[in-house]
Amino acid sequence: MRRDLQRDIVRTILDLAEHDTTQLADATLTVPVDEYVSPQVLDAEQEHLFRTRPVVACLSGDLREAGDYVAADSGGVPYVVVRHADRSLRGFVNICRHRGSPLVPPGAGLGKASLALANRWITTRQFGLLLGFMGQRVLGQYDLALLSAEAEPGQLLFVEENVRHTARTLDVPLDPFRTWIALHETTHAFEFEAHPWLRPYLADRLERQLAGLSRSTSDLGRDASRVLGRALRGGDGHWLERLMSDEQRRLFRETQAVMSLLEGFSDHVMDEVGRDLVPGVATISARFHARRARRTPMERAILRITGLDLKMEQYARGERFVAAVERAAGPAGLRRLWEGPETLPRDDELERPERWVRRVVGTAAGPGPAGARA
Repeated sequence: MRRDLQRDIVRTILDLAEHDTTQLADATLTVPVDEYVSPQVLDAEQEHLFRTRPVVACLSGDLREAGDYVAADSGGVPYVVVRHADRSLRGFVNICRHRGSPLVPPGAGLGKASLALANRWITTRQFGLLLGFMGQRVLGQYDLALLSAEAEPGQLLFVEENVRHTARTLDVPLDPFRTWIALHETTHAFEFEAHPWLRPYLADRLERQLAGLSRSTSDLGRDASRVLGRALRGGDGHWLERLMSDEQRRLFRETQAVMSLLEGFSDHVMDEVGRDLVPGVATISARFHARRARRTPMERAILRITGLDLKMEQYARGERFVAAVERAAGPAGLRRLWEGPETLPRDDELERPERWVRRVVGTAAGPGPAGARA
């Protein structure tokens, strides 16, 4: 704003205050009702008032601790402001560039525990190391925004360079290996797209877990590092579970049971269907599973700290369970896995597939160890 205009405005305000009056129009202004409900007027106001001029995002006092954030919407543009470890404040558009879904939920939260710890403990270099560790191991995925308001189909994604590198490392032909990996991810697409109940079922549990996590982490405060350290040192179950309430732990285990089924079923299909589609599938599978089992101490530490070791456990538990179900109940039994939430395996049934067979199919599992391959 021009300095001369600023001075005129200040003089006018002081004069009005001195004479205890205000500026009055010559006549009453009437605004058509349509102005209040017009989408065109709303778009124009959003554009000119909120998108082209500075706006108040939040108060700095709302972000006291490193990792605290405020997420809101201005002019139809979602944003998030975060307090960093160096005490600076930085703002970002609150949208995942890949999926178009929000990165964090609206409101304020999580900072006093998880985000604060992340900002204090993970330097830029360490975070880069973590991203590099995960990035080199992802071969493909069926990318689905579970928490998005829009129920859009997922996308099949493959990291070609990683696929090529893994095929060379395993000394297996590239094209059959690529097809074998594609079988796993396309099976995930089948699991979600052919069974409409699955997506909202998982989304509900994830949303409730996140809501509970937000409430619990906001109460940790300065005790966060002590609680986290105690959880990492040992005890029953995974260290993540030791940070949870009983209700959070129940939801977590329900979600893990579903994820084990998803991964185990996809692993099972990629081998079974691969027998007809993938030359040398037995060799590819054996070498790949051996690679998955081989971890250096550093890799095992990263997997456990990040919780990615749960992903590895899901593959093993799920594949053992699916193989045992097929032996006991055949293809019809496998189809019953996807009938609805009531036929999903419970946490204890993953280790004892015969219990699931008795509950859902109505017959006892046949002989043979649960860990044997179909």
